[in-house]
Amino acid sequence: MRAKNAQYYRDLKLTVDTFHKLVTMAETANYLGVNTSTVSRRLKDADELGIRYNTDMDIVLTNVGLAKRNQAQQDLNRIKNKSFREDARLENAVSEYYREMVDILKEKDVFHGLDIKPVKSVSGGCLIIHWSDHHLNERVELVHNTFDWNVAARRLKKHVQAAKRTAIAYGIKHIHIQFTGDLLNSDRRMDELLANAGNRAKASVLAVDLYSQAILDVAKDFDVTVSGISGNESRVNKELSWVAEGATDNYDFAIYEMLDLYIGDKVKFMRPDNPSESVISLAGQNVLSIHGHGAVGVNNLQKSVQEIKGRYIANGIKIDFVIWGHIHEAVIADWYARSASLVGSNTFNENALNLAGRASQNLYVLNDDGGFDGLKIDLQNTDNIEGYDLSERLYAYNTKSAKKLHKPQTIMQVVI
Repeated sequence: MRAKNAQYYRDLKLTVDTFHKLVTMAETANYLGVNTSTVSRRLKDADELGIRYNTDMDIVLTNVGLAKRNQAQQDLNRIKNKSFREDARLENAVSEYYREMVDILKEKDVFHGLDIKPVKSVSGGCLIIHWSDHHLNERVELVHNTFDWNVAARRLKKHVQAAKRTAIAYGIKHIHIQFTGDLLNSDRRMDELLANAGNRAKASVLAVDLYSQAILDVAKDFDVTVSGISGNESRVNKELSWVAEGATDNYDFAIYEMLDLYIGDKVKFMRPDNPSESVISLAGQNVLSIHGHGAVGVNNLQKSVQEIKGRYIANGIKIDFVIWGHIHEAVIADWYARSASLVGSNTFNENALNLAGRASQNLYVLNDDGGFDGLKIDLQNTDNIEGYDLSERLYAYNTKSAKKLHKPQTIMQVVI
């Protein structure tokens, strides 16, 4: 039935009264100046609404108004009940996640430890290891790219090895590891979250095990500091939040906090005032780290970076270098750099966006005399890399052999 207003009900009442007097639809239509189909429809609507001959029009409009108000209240109650159910389910799911995580952490020998020397404060140049968009717990099964926990462990090891070689070549003793978010893969749909609370908790603890090995691997040979911010994919809630409290409701934040608790006595963890972005002074330069899902896009990057720097300059803070991730494609320019992902290509970027991708992460050498040297480390192939150890019992799923994922491809050949 079409949208209703007072005139609509008056037309129905007039049609009913006229039809009662003239009897036939044709005569009623001719009298009202409409076609017979309109008369038929009006009579049917009037019958459904209980509008009869001699019914007072004021009563009709009053009843309609009451029905509208009743429907509005029903809609309001439905919205309120739906919101309450979703909030309750989310709270229960997150509580279950933390209970599961605590149970795992109570077990002994959850993490793989490494002996390292104490951290010393140093001066001079600095190398930044940029870790962004690792999307741990994601599985990719393409012919030309696979990704699971084992692949992640090998790619992370390859990046650390490249960082060590670079630092040695530059004569650098201080390495800073910067997380810029999206450490775990997105999994915010309610049914998945309720069904996979154990998986999320295990994935978080397994991520801490993996990162602690990589960080302590660097710390065996260098003085190390670490800082981290939250991304958008690892958030617990569906909606994005730009305030500090919302940014901490994030699996990235939980992983970073556990790393600090676990190896904070061996490596210095720096805590930003805002978990969404941070400014850290390294080698005399102010480095701004963001995730990149709001402040910058894919076009006109230089203008976006200038606007971000202007916001800080307005508060008396000079920004020398801006780094972020999010887009899964590496870019290194004069004043900024964007890291790609540890995952590489997947079905979304290829089929939905028609874009190809490769796994890579960035390194930056901050020079004492200003400026930086940027280096993209390709991590796609890791056949000769032995990855970090992983706790088999913490797996959320059984990772398949990479060889089984390579399907044979038939090449059509024309023989003349």
